[in-house]
Amino acid sequence: MSIREFRRDRLSKPIFGWAKGVMPPISDTERDAIDAGTVWWDGEIFTGTPDWDKLIAMPPASLSSEEQAFMEGPVRELCAMVDDWKLAWEDHDLPKPVWDFLREKKFFGMIIPKKYGGLGFSNTAHSEVVRTISSASVVAGVTVMVPNSLGPGELLMHFGTDEQRDHWLPRLADGREIPCFGLTSPEAGSDAAAMTDTGVVEYGEHEASQVLGIRLNFEKRYITLGPVATVMGLAFKLTDPENHLGGGADRGITVALLPTSTPGVSHGDRHIPLFTHFQNGPLYGKDVFIPLDWVLGGPERVGQGWKMLMTALAAGRGISLPSQSAASAGICARATGAYARVRTQFNVPIGKFEGIQEPLAEIAANAYQIDAARRLTVAALDEGHKPSVISAIMKYHATDRMRRSIEHAMDIHGGKAIIDGPKNYLGAQYRSVPIGITVEGANILTRNLMIFGQGAIRSHPYMLKELLALSDDDQQRGLEEFDRQFWSHAGHSALNALRAFVRGWTGGLVAPAPRKVALSSHWRQLSRYAAAFALLSDLSLLTLGGALKRKEMLSARLGDILAELYLGAAVLKRFEDEGRQEADRPLVDYVMVRGRQRMGVAFRGVLANLPARWAAWLVRAVAFPLGVPNPEPGDTERTRAAEMLMEPGSQRDRLTPDLYLGEGHEAHALKDLERAFDLLAGIAPIEKKLRDAKVRELDRAMETGLISADERRRLDEARDAVARVIAVDAFPMAEISPLAAQHDRRENRLTPREAAE
Repeated sequence: MSIREFRRDRLSKPIFGWAKGVMPPISDTERDAIDAGTVWWDGEIFTGTPDWDKLIAMPPASLSSEEQAFMEGPVRELCAMVDDWKLAWEDHDLPKPVWDFLREKKFFGMIIPKKYGGLGFSNTAHSEVVRTISSASVVAGVTVMVPNSLGPGELLMHFGTDEQRDHWLPRLADGREIPCFGLTSPEAGSDAAAMTDTGVVEYGEHEASQVLGIRLNFEKRYITLGPVATVMGLAFKLTDPENHLGGGADRGITVALLPTSTPGVSHGDRHIPLFTHFQNGPLYGKDVFIPLDWVLGGPERVGQGWKMLMTALAAGRGISLPSQSAASAGICARATGAYARVRTQFNVPIGKFEGIQEPLAEIAANAYQIDAARRLTVAALDEGHKPSVISAIMKYHATDRMRRSIEHAMDIHGGKAIIDGPKNYLGAQYRSVPIGITVEGANILTRNLMIFGQGAIRSHPYMLKELLALSDDDQQRGLEEFDRQFWSHAGHSALNALRAFVRGWTGGLVAPAPRKVALSSHWRQLSRYAAAFALLSDLSLLTLGGALKRKEMLSARLGDILAELYLGAAVLKRFEDEGRQEADRPLVDYVMVRGRQRMGVAFRGVLANLPARWAAWLVRAVAFPLGVPNPEPGDTERTRAAEMLMEPGSQRDRLTPDLYLGEGHEAHALKDLERAFDLLAGIAPIEKKLRDAKVRELDRAMETGLISADERRRLDEARDAVARVIAVDAFPMAEISPLAAQHDRRENRLTPREAAE
């Protein structure tokens, strides 16, 4: 018996039998989700020793000259056409000229190749367009986003037949067809596989002929663009009770593409998503008959619907919602920093109070980090990666940090942000927060089940191979493969334990960092935590096995560590890509220390609750001999990060680029804020002169010659601009209340004597 045979039969075989008992089989839906997309930087992190030089060498996201021209032309024109207040409270929809403009400029066909009449833009351009539009209007952003995300266009390009592409893509590109996708139903939300929407293979009449097709019955809800859609992608469970297709009765989730004018389909009713009036509503189908060739990809794609959806989401989740989140976080940063400068209390700008600086620093950090991760992710997508785990990280953490930023911004603005009206530039962003948190995979589900749950299988260098070996119907072949993968995994784990020991006991001082980079200490700390994460992941999987699925809080914390490692690396790469701007260093330091603090919280949570106590103590002894570090940004760092948002200049512009600030509108709240902010910065030397002389009355300052007539004019202009900013809206009672208007009309009909009585 060879050494290999001895190992296989005497060592691996008992382990193989034990593992088959504790590891649940991979379901078909899980397999489709795991197979969707590709492994990218998540795989590097799971190795425990990411190749940072490879990340540094990756070209940053960039736009072509054509894409840049589109950003500077049609995108800016569109932003200037949208009045978000009027849209929300009067029109409840985009005006017809806006819809026409979207069609004319092919906003709905950004991702469709030019040969089909689309714009053929990169993922970076798609993201930048959505980000800028969303900074002007969430409704317009969603309307542009959906056809370029999980609309039929994306699925057609990946899975459609040539005939389907030739027919539908040109019509989608020029807006003749408005698409939607019907997935969610009353019984199936996050658990899409539980849908009760059905399709039955049978013969029926189509265009006056009897053909083999599918009889559909469905009820979908929360469908964006559903009320105005002319074509819908539809997910349903297909059965073939008479085995017409030869594959058995239960054929699984299938996707078809059908016009909404098809007999039996009804739509047009609208949901109102928290007064964010993008088109959204239910879709119904009663005894809808379609031919088989309406199945997306043709009859041979029957039963592949779940894999199609997961593949599309693997990319889409990394673009749409992170882009909208980057817009909201950027608006919060730019507007709140300016407001903290122009708004005074106790004769001091409120941004000078440390109680304001603390949340303002968080806003600045979130804006920098969300956009750094967004840029890195779309650059990966442009290289051909479809990183499903990274996209899940982006979906959860971009929307969650956006939510925190808006909450902080609301706190700092106080009553200014509470009173709704055209002067409120945060209200629409605030109302839209729960929408981003909920759609495209609810955040609770994404954090607790998807990020680490899928990452541990899909991104780990050995886990998926071991699970596939355990699931092999051929027992001997499965044992052979398991033997190879298990011992490779064991060697990998031992090496990671050694890495974690060396890096942990030296506090990361000897951990690797990329060559020729600034801020190498932050890179070394990422390397230290990556090794500790890989060790803890392996021990969690070893001791819990399939039970880790049910330990959702442990899985969520492990996912938090994985996410912070990615997001931290994105921040450091952005710092390098932007030329190591020394002015940005305090903010980068703040973000990186905050990331280590959050990883520490997650590590402590896992180690405190891991059922196998020996494994927890082993990780502590190896990776954290002095305890899990708990660094925290200092007060000085918080102040410096906050001050970046309160001073005009290239640094503030670099932190919040390409936002729409109302420049195309005659009157716009953000435009007024920017003007007041710039005017105040211009009169700072004059105000200092007045403070030094302890003179507050401008007339007296003029009389004594302390200030000139021009300086007085500039002071008055700035103060008028500030007054315009801090003002809030008020409306006549009869304008906002039909009951009040009715009362006024009745009062006007009364004589004075009747009114007195």
